[in-house]
Amino acid sequence: MTIQEIYNLAINKGIEADFREKEFIEKLLQRRRKKYEKLSEKEKQFFDKETLKNPYSDSQILHIAQDKEIKRVLIGIDIEPAEILLAKELGNIDLIISHHPLGKALANLHDVMDLQCDILNMYGVPINIAEGLMKEKISEVARGVNKLNHQRTIDTAKLLGFNLICLHTTCDNLAAKFLKDKVEEKKHDLVRIEDLIELLKTIPEYKQAMRIGAGPKIFAGNKENRCGKIALTEITGGTEGSSKLYEKMAIAGIGTIVGMHISEEHKKEAESSNINVVIAGHMSSDSLGINLFLDELELKGIEIISCSGLTRISRINK
Repeated sequence: MTIQEIYNLAINKGIEADFREKEFIEKLLQRRRKKYEKLSEKEKQFFDKETLKNPYSDSQILHIAQDKEIKRVLIGIDIEPAEILLAKELGNIDLIISHHPLGKALANLHDVMDLQCDILNMYGVPINIAEGLMKEKISEVARGVNKLNHQRTIDTAKLLGFNLICLHTTCDNLAAKFLKDKVEEKKHDLVRIEDLIELLKTIPEYKQAMRIGAGPKIFAGNKENRCGKIALTEITGGTEGSSKLYEKMAIAGIGTIVGMHISEEHKKEAESSNINVVIAGHMSSDSLGINLFLDELELKGIEIISCSGLTRISRINK
């Protein structure tokens, strides 16, 4: 496979796993194209044309040093200069893949957060409320990432001659769909929070995380609480949403949220709204989504070397 083929596969898999209908995503892209066409020629030169066909701005090809057949990939949850140097030490690495965004993908992380509005709406939160409350948070995230050194790792890849891409929401979508399907399959057995925790523990990535003290935990509520409606609202969509949404989620009938991670502010708001919060785990949830994609590459004969917090678990022939 070429770099472009790997990238295209990731985008397509992300769209397939997206909670939103494929037709909805196509309309989103059409709307983006119309906005682009209305720009002046001067404005168009600064527009990322890749986003006209890729709905996930945080998943991008960052640097192509040598466009060649990819046989060996180094992939990690966070790729920094240290991991680029690791690739040099390992040798024969054709492509480095970071899960967390870098470069322009990080600078535009906030652009994927509208996905959270659509997921919240799917679970019963009115779209006007979701959009209204998320608008402030999206703006906050945009300001937060603006100060970061976006190009640091990319510059290292350029100097050492490595191909580099990042795949964030594409893989998070895969994890979210996997968990949603699991929850829906077992929904009649998930009466109390302890039942939900036990279900998560059957998933290999979370089982492995348990061994290092990073497995699924209850951050709000307790194991005896009844789950009520379980929502997968905090697995994909860029980063943490608005803390003001928990009250609205409770009104929408959501009883329990499954997420990757949660801040203290969000935890307190969830508790105030009597919403249970089960944190599946950050690195383990990232690993889940990445692994589902890596299985596709492995089937194509690509050798996978994992690093930087990624627990590689293959589901091929299982």
